[in-house]
Amino acid sequence: MEPNLQKEPVDKGRKNTNYELSNYGISEPRAVYWNLEPKELYEEVKRRGEGEVTPEGVLLVKTGENTGRSAKDKAFVVEPSSEDKIWWNESNKKFPQDKFNALKDRMMDYLKGRDLFVQDTYAGADEKYQLPVRIITELAWHSLFANNMFVRRTKDTPFEPEFTVINVPSFKADPEVDGTRSGTFILVDINQKLVLIGGTEYAGETKKSVFSLMNYLMPQRDVMSMHCSANVGKDDDVAIFFGLSGTGKTTLSADPERALIGDDEHGWSDDGVFNYEGGCYAKVIKLNPEAEPDIYRTTSMFGTILENVVYDEDTKKVDLDDATITENTRASYPLESIPNIVESGHAGHPKNIIMLTADAFGVLPPVSRLTPEQAMYHFISGYTAKVAGTEKGVSEPTPNFSTCFGAPFMVLHPSVYAKLLAKKMNEHNTDCWLVNTGWTGGVYGVGHRISIKHTRAMIRAILNGELAKANFEPHPVFGVLVPTSCPAVPEEVLNPRNTWADKEAYDKQANDLVVRFNENFKKFEDGVSDEVKAAAPKAG
Repeated sequence: MEPNLQKEPVDKGRKNTNYELSNYGISEPRAVYWNLEPKELYEEVKRRGEGEVTPEGVLLVKTGENTGRSAKDKAFVVEPSSEDKIWWNESNKKFPQDKFNALKDRMMDYLKGRDLFVQDTYAGADEKYQLPVRIITELAWHSLFANNMFVRRTKDTPFEPEFTVINVPSFKADPEVDGTRSGTFILVDINQKLVLIGGTEYAGETKKSVFSLMNYLMPQRDVMSMHCSANVGKDDDVAIFFGLSGTGKTTLSADPERALIGDDEHGWSDDGVFNYEGGCYAKVIKLNPEAEPDIYRTTSMFGTILENVVYDEDTKKVDLDDATITENTRASYPLESIPNIVESGHAGHPKNIIMLTADAFGVLPPVSRLTPEQAMYHFISGYTAKVAGTEKGVSEPTPNFSTCFGAPFMVLHPSVYAKLLAKKMNEHNTDCWLVNTGWTGGVYGVGHRISIKHTRAMIRAILNGELAKANFEPHPVFGVLVPTSCPAVPEEVLNPRNTWADKEAYDKQANDLVVRFNENFKKFEDGVSDEVKAAAPKAG
């Protein structure tokens, strides 16, 4: 039975009177809930039966058929202001302007007589670079998600959105009529400053569409846009951690001796590093309370949304180890839910950049120093490896190259981000390191995972400046500079070839990985300098 909902618009006194919903073509909604606070949104979620609240106050929701991003259903409208800037590829597909406009009209008409929730927020903790973003949703819990994930504005501050995301999961596209791939769509029109999302309840689509907008806009303002975590030490020394899933980006950037700036999306401006977000969206499958106590604590706190996490009605407990619904279980929570954060969301310039990889082939050194050209090469490559069990159909180690460590969200050509990275590193004397958290002593199945104790010691030596004082030798194949010593790490661990019983097998595996690197890099060669090309690994 449908709950007895208000028929008149709800206005908490924070509605923007200069830019109404009618500007988007939305007319005659049943009720509009403007900028509700978390407690109010909880009540709306319960009234509408959108989710369940645990005794601790955690909101449990399910996203239905889509439990992750629908990457193949994302596209950008082809229009004059952005057509020559966007890097058109499988992640940034083209969508016709007329089809977008027709779909928008049908979608706005669909919203007649329906309830809507509006959150006026910002992307970017640094006010100088903030993007005002309005999030319009049909689900109360999606509005809470927006409130968690973006930078919240002060009550009664004037607000006019620069971009708007309209997310209506119950509205599905008709591929034959609308030109979409399926009933699900994530469509971005840079000129109309509008994102339309439909046919999916997965809330991450809202977060990542805004991140994509920042990746398009910020480099054009000379801000390096990054898919990374960042923290800062007591001496204001900032560190950036790039890395794909499974490399340890979240775990290694969570340091009790350092304050967290953010865990996923950042900009690097002339003033320093700033978080794009106001919250975290952490993967929580098999979350270890000892390895990640701060994140684990949020899974029993008011304000946290747990997506697709299994809940035991008898024990009234969540089961973070249960992947029955999906491996991609998620927790969304405000950044202030965890201790030891940088409250302002921004800090100074990075002293160190750490690129994380989990090399399942056992070839890359556990730690190495990169020249600026090597940093650009490895940044554009964005290498890690998938191992058996991490993804359906993967039965042996497989290279995974994701340019800029975030290919699905990089809207401009990778060389744009790489050149900005090199420019910033040069201006601020930033060191760059490649840290392998993967295998040593052999490939996956033969060797073993590099000790987390040793990896932490290497990270510590990087951050306190000790490793920079070491002697280095170039790796014979990859050319990266390998330290001959590191505090609290046995010397034989530092040279990967020494850890293999069969040295010839190591050489063969190293040369094979070089071929894969170089084959992947071919598609980027037109956009980079000869110096960067020369930084490529060379078979022995």
